[in-house]
Amino acid sequence: MRYINSVNSLAREITVAKKTMIVGAMLLVLGGVVTVLSDSGSITSLIPSFIGAILVVLALVAQAKPDLNHHMMHGVAVVALLAVLGSLGSLIGRGSGGWALFSQLVTVVACGGLLFFAVQSFRAARLAREAQASA
Repeated sequence: MRYINSVNSLAREITVAKKTMIVGAMLLVLGGVVTVLSDSGSITSLIPSFIGAILVVLALVAQAKPDLNHHMMHGVAVVALLAVLGSLGSLIGRGSGGWALFSQLVTVVACGGLLFFAVQSFRAARLAREAQASA
């Protein structure tokens, strides 16, 4: 039980901007690796890399300019939501297989998790503001 509590504590200490940086870097690598391994000549295999690049830029701006953090994190939530919807739409609509299926599933899981953490962060910030206003 102590291990679970320490993992939960660590997860709360890592900011959404840092989580965004991790997910963005992972997607950047994913797009490149899938493109090389699948020997794909299509630019669509790099879509995770494009999403990852956008997420990394948003995270870097959030870290460099803390006063813009909440705006950048809302941008992250929008990009993550679009990535989840786009990947799910492609999975359902085309019935992908092989490396494309792997890439889309990783994108859905990574961006879905990032979206979850962003929403949790938004809720916590709102509750903190309300508590501060009532004090």
